Amino acid sequence: MDIGTKELRDHLSEILDRVARGERIRIVRRGKPAAELRPVAAQTRGLPDLSVFRAGIKVKGKPTSQLIIEERRKARY
Repeated sequence: MDIGTKELRDHLSEILDRVARGERIRIVRRGKPAAELRPVAAQTRGLPDLSVFRAGIKVKGKPTSQLIIEERRKARY
């Protein structure tokens, strides 16, 4: 949908509600496109993907899980 700058000023709240519902609105100035309003992309909450970081870590010796298992076995006897 195209709207002029005056209409944008007069109905900003309503237009922002429409954009929030997913509509894209193009703002025209003197008949030429000047800007576009579109919904903000959904942001993911959570941790970033660290697989590349983890792949670069080199640990010497046995895995920690193996060390824990061995220590538990020693403690039983």
